[in-house]
Amino acid sequence: MGHAGAYTPEKLVIAVLSAREEARSGVMRAAEEAWGPVDYQSPELPFPWSHYYDAEMGAPLRRSFFTLRALVDPSRLASLKKEANAMEERWSADGKRAVNLDPGLLSLSRFVLATTKENAHRIPLSDGIYGEVTLLYARGGFRPLEWTYPDYRSAEYLAILNDIRARYKAQLREGDAVSAG
Repeated sequence: MGHAGAYTPEKLVIAVLSAREEARSGVMRAAEEAWGPVDYQSPELPFPWSHYYDAEMGAPLRRSFFTLRALVDPSRLASLKKEANAMEERWSADGKRAVNLDPGLLSLSRFVLATTKENAHRIPLSDGIYGEVTLLYARGGFRPLEWTYPDYRSAEYLAILNDIRARYKAQLREGDAVSAG
């Protein structure tokens, strides 16, 4: 019989999508207030993958990623998504978001995104939030799955997430696994 144990803390990755620089930087400040210091920020990348958000958020959209220094208990993913949704609301006007935040948890073996959208490959977590294994780590890098969004399949995103994984691995090796409350 197996025995339940504590989860290994994971790296919180926030994907930020917006057409407005002030919204992207404001959200990062709000995230630091909520979850502690940022320890990585990716370059901003164009978002040519979809025009789904254009009417709501404007164009051209840009995506960036940032991570927080403190590692988190993966059982907190649903509450982190709810907090991110509340941050989106703070940056909304007239029912339109200025920013879209997608929190995910990166471990040595996978990258999991939180979502409010139900689908067969998504696991209910709590309070209407689902977890989706978006990428698996194998053969020296993250690999997409059948349902992985096109942007997360791109060489640019995979390079960023592989870089974050290397930083996370070093953080674990150094025993710097401080967990955010």
